[in-house]
Order: sequence, then C-alpha cells, then structure tokens
Amino acid sequence: MQSLLDPAILFFVFGVLAGALKSNLEVPPAIAKFLSLYLLMALGLKGGHALSQTGVDGQVLASLGAAMAMAVLVPALGYQLLKRRVSGFDAAAVAASYGSVSAVTFVTALQVLESQGLQAPGHMTVAMVLMETPAIIMAVVLASTLRHAASVGAVLPGSGGAATLAMGAGGGAGAGAGAGAGHSGPSLRQVLHESFTDGAHLLLLGAMVIGFLGGDSGHAVMQPFTGDLFKGLLAFFLLDMGLLVARHFGTARTQSPVLIAYAALGPLVHAALALALAALLALPVADAALLMVLSASASYIVVPAVLRHAVPEANPSLYLGLSLGITFPLNILLGIPLYIAVARWALG
Repeated sequence: MQSLLDPAILFFVFGVLAGALKSNLEVPPAIAKFLSLYLLMALGLKGGHALSQTGVDGQVLASLGAAMAMAVLVPALGYQLLKRRVSGFDAAAVAASYGSVSAVTFVTALQVLESQGLQAPGHMTVAMVLMETPAIIMAVVLASTLRHAASVGAVLPGSGGAATLAMGAGGGAGAGAGAGAGHSGPSLRQVLHESFTDGAHLLLLGAMVIGFLGGDSGHAVMQPFTGDLFKGLLAFFLLDMGLLVARHFGTARTQSPVLIAYAALGPLVHAALALALAALLALPVADAALLMVLSASASYIVVPAVLRHAVPEANPSLYLGLSLGITFPLNILLGIPLYIAVARWALG
C-alpha cells in the first residue's frame, strides 16, 4: 500500500485522471523527450557505477542468463497463444512487445526497491538492455516466414501454365496474405542496426559504459544529476505517462476479450515463470524481483518504433494499445509491489 502513496506513483494516477476528464493539461513533446532521455542517462550511469562496484561473477552471469532466457521464452509463448486469435503478423508484433521490456517500469521498480531498503543491483540494468533485442529478432524472423509462406501459397499453377492468385474465401484471408507477400520488409541486419542505434537505446548503453569507467569519483560528481533530481523528474515523467495512458485506454477497450485478458493476465504468468527460474538459479531477492518486473513489462517505445518498419503488416494500435493502455498502468499501480512482495516471500 505504501508504494501506491509514493509521490511519483500518485502523479501517474493524477495524469490518468486528468486525461480521463479530457483536461487540456499536457507536457510539451520536447520536455517529454528530455525527461525520457534524462531517465535513461541517469539509469545508465547508476547501473554502470553499481556494476563497477560488484564486478562480474557467477551470480551476475546467472542473472543475465535468466534474463536472456525469459527474453526468448515470453515472445515464443505469446506467439503460440496469439496466432490462433489474430493474424500471424499481429501475433508476432504483440509477442515482441511483451517479450521486450519497459524502461519506465524498470526505473519505477528500482525506486520502490530502494524505498523498501533493498539494494538495486547494477547488473540488472545490463539485463534490461539485453532483453530488448531477442523479441525483435523473433518478430522479424516470424514475419519473414509468414511472407514467404504467403508468397508460396499465393501463386498456384493455372491452366496452360499461367499463374493465378489464390484468393481466400470472400477475399479476406487471401487478401491479407497477398498484402504480406507484396512486402519483403527490411533485412534482419537493417532491423538490428536500427534497434542498437536507436537514440534511447544507444544513450542507455553509453551512459552505462561511462558510469562503469567513471567509478566512485565520477559517481560523486554526477550525484546531483543522478540522485537529487531523479525522483522529481521521474514523477514529472510519470505524469506525462498517465496522460498518455488515458489517451490509449479507449483503444485498448475495443480489443477482443482474449487480447485484453492476455494484456492483463499474461504479465502475471510471465512474472511467475521468472520467479520459478530465479528460484532454480538461487538468485537474490532483488535480482528475482527485477527479473519478474522485466518479464512482466511490455515495450511501448523501442519495439513499436522498430516494428512499424520491420513488420508494417501488423496493426500498431493493437500492440501499442495493449501494452500502454492496459499492461503499463497495471504494472505501475499493482504489479511492481506484488512482484517485489512475492519475491521477498518466496526467496527472502
């Protein structure tokens, strides 16, 4: 309950309420962009410094390995479940969004952990970075497979050796396949380049390296920037996120009950799988809690931006509406305190 009364969380709730009331309150896009970049820079510096203190040992490698395993398992399970309910391209895009992570959810979880007296491990910031890419690769591979299958199935031998387009009943499925076949999509190399050189992603990586190299002296110099200002600017950013969630909630409500259930209950299943893996590897409580948070979160910035180009056949309002309109607010308000409490109960 105490975490719900945290000022940053309350500003998020206030933003949702202001948006629901159709208020003209808004954070200018330039300021929202600055806040996003600031949080990533501060997070990277903190994580890099913490990693320089702890070093890399067997426990760190186990936590990073668990993160990579979850980054593959979550989108694989999601795709197998969703492909029976939506088109293959939409299933791949939604699965990729939920297989990746939300940096804001992670940052909020760090604050909650620290407020409860748990030391946030720096290597879990590395885990967050590692979990961004596997889901994107899987979505691109799945989309390429679907396009190839559509191109093979769309052209059938006709009379006299001529080729005729195979149309589905009523033109529905067949038309969708044809559209997919007509778009080869960018290469995997192009997608990976865009993913790794994305401004936000690159800033986080660079800040981590600088924080690691700077050591204690660099940490002391940057403390006013990464420490004193952090909480207030996080609250400001969550206010903007609350306004954004209110705008996307209407889109999320129009989805099928199965998709809404996946957006609401899927993260709980993902967190449970992460907890089981953490228990198997005997990870510390803080590592396990953050692994649960990362596994239960969904990307609404980096992955959707890449998917717009890599999987243009997918509907952006579907994967963005679910992740931002349902999963993100549930994780911020209920998920984070639940995951931390369960991790402490099971592993503490």
